[in-house]
Amino acid sequence: MSTDNIPVDPSLYKLAIDETRHYALFFLDPRGYVITWNAGAERIKGYKPSEIIGRHFSTFYTRDAVESGWPAHELKVASMEGRFEDEGWRVRKDGSRFWANVVINALRDTKGKLIAFYKITRDLSDRKIQEEALRHSEERFRLMVEGVTDYAIYMLDPEGIVTSWNSGAATIKGYTAGEIVGKHFSRFYNAEDIEAGKPWEELSIARRVGRAESEGWRVKKDGSRFWARVVVTALRDSDGMLRGFAKVTQDLTARRHMQDLESATKNINEFIGVLAHEIRNPLAPIRMAVRVMADAPRDDAIQDAMRDTIDRQSAHLSRMVDDMLDIARLTRGTLIVQNQLVDLHDIVRNALETARPLIEEKRHHVHVELADAPIMVMGDADRLTQMLANLVNNAARYTQDEGNIWIRAREEEGYAKLCVLDDGCGIVPEMIEPIFGMFVQGRSPLQRVGGGLGIGLALARRIAELHGGSLEASSEGENKGSQFAVKMPLADAATLAASRQNLRPPTPAAKVYESLRVLVVDDNADAATALGMLLKSLGHDTRIANDGFQALDIAAEFHPDIVLLDIGMPGLDGYEVAKRLRAADGSRAVRIIAVTGWGQDADREKSYAAGIDVHLVKPVDTNDLTRALNDRNGSTLH
Repeated sequence: MSTDNIPVDPSLYKLAIDETRHYALFFLDPRGYVITWNAGAERIKGYKPSEIIGRHFSTFYTRDAVESGWPAHELKVASMEGRFEDEGWRVRKDGSRFWANVVINALRDTKGKLIAFYKITRDLSDRKIQEEALRHSEERFRLMVEGVTDYAIYMLDPEGIVTSWNSGAATIKGYTAGEIVGKHFSRFYNAEDIEAGKPWEELSIARRVGRAESEGWRVKKDGSRFWARVVVTALRDSDGMLRGFAKVTQDLTARRHMQDLESATKNINEFIGVLAHEIRNPLAPIRMAVRVMADAPRDDAIQDAMRDTIDRQSAHLSRMVDDMLDIARLTRGTLIVQNQLVDLHDIVRNALETARPLIEEKRHHVHVELADAPIMVMGDADRLTQMLANLVNNAARYTQDEGNIWIRAREEEGYAKLCVLDDGCGIVPEMIEPIFGMFVQGRSPLQRVGGGLGIGLALARRIAELHGGSLEASSEGENKGSQFAVKMPLADAATLAASRQNLRPPTPAAKVYESLRVLVVDDNADAATALGMLLKSLGHDTRIANDGFQALDIAAEFHPDIVLLDIGMPGLDGYEVAKRLRAADGSRAVRIIAVTGWGQDADREKSYAAGIDVHLVKPVDTNDLTRALNDRNGSTLH
């Protein structure tokens, strides 16, 4: 049924207005005086009709609003525009305030004359209180976040642009808010991570699952790195729309350093245990060989076998001592190389000779692949041999008996490349880089008996780097073999030409001098006696002294041609003995040769300053000793 033509009783409108209790509905005359008042107005504002009708509506406004002329402004706008709407504080009869939404409509007759204003007021105090509480909560949260200095807390827009920045972020990352807000957060990542797309991957994970958490290196404004723990949280509105990300970064560099220190301490403790075992290993057969030699007939073949055992095991001990010295040099950064023109073919041959005992012990098959032409580099032949021998020994240790080892040397794109491959136990992916750390062997101490001291690969990599090259490892995994590749620059044409011009003829073999008078000075009686017996077997007239004062007395009577002098002696050390010998020697040039366990560079310098001609380190190779005895031309430190 249509209601278009049904008349509406005007009293219904009046009834609706009068009975409405949730809105204050009332009329004002053109000057702003109240002319009607409904139940809702009485409930909200507290006035009865008799108390308010005839009074100006400015009664409902705060003193500040009245003094500023705001009520008159509202009527003026409503009169001009037909409608005015506002929110603000209003005042009840009892003086209390409430937050009101106010709408004023201008009413005009058919001729356009203003006849009244119709005003609707709603009490929004509850909403205002909630909004204020939320605002205060947000402000407290903002102040709390801003005051946090141990964490970088900041916001990103959906594209990763920084939109906020707290004081912790400024402290940790070094940027002020003005320098970083509006910039992309990828600038906090290193070049490798940016190249790999890591910043965008983090946002993708957070967008997909709501949160991304990671640890890694991050970059400060000044370019320095710090170890960070990062949490990225996606922020979505009630409709599920992504509005941005919250990012929290914690600087864990100190914790990382502590973990590294703990790891280093663990490695060193394991190293000490391995060192003790490795030293006992050769000492046991040496002591056993000496006992067998004492009981066996002098001409028995057992004597020769035992001498060979002592020679091998003492050489092994000597290599461990050299490794210990290299540890000290690596730690101090004093490991140096003496560059000269070197053919890598020679390095391969020398390294194989050095590693041959272990290769033969494990019956490995070695395959050598060399380029036809020489491969010339500028380097230290001894150190390069040491580097390659370490790699070959490493392959021999970690390859099962009768395994295969390949050594390849070739030129590749302007570089020399040395590769050592094996079909041994391989390397698990997480150990590819750690194995180059000091004292790291990739196995538990009990599993690596006989595996050396754990510095071979660290030393090999450092030697490669000192030659301007690199050493990298690769493996397809456990029990799938390993490859170690050294890459270093080839010698350029100018260097080759200059080196050829500076080549010197080989030094002729030293002439053997006979019947030299040699004074052996060592507080270790066994060492002194053994060395004296060796010298006598070479035809020299020998005397022995077991302390510095005895050495000076014997020298004054014996007039030695050579003094083999230990350095570390109680009472009068070798340096002081050398100085006194030089002072007492007069015009006759006695040759003083240090034979000592002190083998660092500083020890050699002290020897030179004390007047010692040659510095040999125990255990001394017989050939080195013979050359030192026979070389009578000037002072040479070795």
